[in-house]
Amino acid sequence: MDWQISEDTVPSAPVTEADARSMAGRPPATGAWRDGDPVGDRSFAAFGAMRTEGGALLPGFRLAYECWGELNAARDNAVLILHALTGDSHVRGPAGPGHPTAGWWDALVGPGLAIDTDRWFVIAPNVLGGCQGSTGPASIHPDGEAWGSRFPYLTIRDQVAAQVRLADALGIDRWAAVVGGSMGGMHALEWAVGTPERVERLAILSSPPINTADQIALNSVQLEAIEIDPRFAGGEYYDAAPGEGPHRGLALARRMALLNYRSPTELNQRFQRSWQSGVSPLGHGGRFAVESYLDFHGNKFTRRFDANTYIRLVEAMDSHDVGRDRGGVEEALAGVTARTLVLGSDSDRLFPVDGQHRIARSVPNTLDGAESVVLHSDFGHDGFLIETAAVAHHLGRLFAA
Repeated sequence: MDWQISEDTVPSAPVTEADARSMAGRPPATGAWRDGDPVGDRSFAAFGAMRTEGGALLPGFRLAYECWGELNAARDNAVLILHALTGDSHVRGPAGPGHPTAGWWDALVGPGLAIDTDRWFVIAPNVLGGCQGSTGPASIHPDGEAWGSRFPYLTIRDQVAAQVRLADALGIDRWAAVVGGSMGGMHALEWAVGTPERVERLAILSSPPINTADQIALNSVQLEAIEIDPRFAGGEYYDAAPGEGPHRGLALARRMALLNYRSPTELNQRFQRSWQSGVSPLGHGGRFAVESYLDFHGNKFTRRFDANTYIRLVEAMDSHDVGRDRGGVEEALAGVTARTLVLGSDSDRLFPVDGQHRIARSVPNTLDGAESVVLHSDFGHDGFLIETAAVAHHLGRLFAA
């Protein structure tokens, strides 16, 4: 659950006047990619009906994905990269038609990099329920209207079941590695527990074995912020004109989330008590710089994401409990056979490192025994996206193993 695009994962900085002007137009009702938009670097795979854990029936679905490198003749060099809550399949590559932002892991995936696309065939799907090409609430229902609020509740396991079908369609029986951070780490963990024979290496970055009560509570207020926006209209807003969609509720949810992704140290050092302009915020109508920073990024987010999608993906994260119906967390993790890297950040207040240590203690074959790698970072949860040199080093250890 993080920023997950390159333009947002830079260290926090005050908002400039040019930044503010870039958000002057009315936001669309949804920032989702929709059929008819430029395809960009996406490929698509379509599948038949799927029954969710909750018993709902998807009559068919599509996954959007991107890939880099070449699959070898033995088909044993494939690497699966799984994105976080607000990410997508665009792991590397420039912004352009179909891709409003540049790749979110350009510094780590590519020729000669930590995940070397001269050696590995890398695949990154947009998650089922997402809004960047895969079937989700903004997609068209068989009746010709948007799914909207009718889109079913999904679990992390449902989303991995969809990814398994993609792997089967691509003829990949075993992944050389499955790599995921935050929500993507939940998916990666499910891959390794549910289908251990299909995962040779595993990287779990800033992700927990379960979503705790504290994390569910933090998520609940974000969802409420969206749902109480009158323009959310019960999830049926796709025909709304620009500026008439639920952008205020979605932007507020994003502002709440950002406070969990970064650390107090970073925000205090970057902004201190500075003002956004020469107008005092002490009773004279001005604003503190940190307030404008949150506003800007909340408003920017509404131009590339979808309110219903945010709800469904956060609900999926809340479902995450790798030990559910498996005898508990420790028993479930004991069945992982992959060579495993577990990594967290010491300033992560969303998914604190005790969760990563719990994973490391229970997985039999980790790089570092019973302790997670701990990044010393001021950047909180987003450390695994910003501290690229350190993350590259540890991924290099995994891929050399």
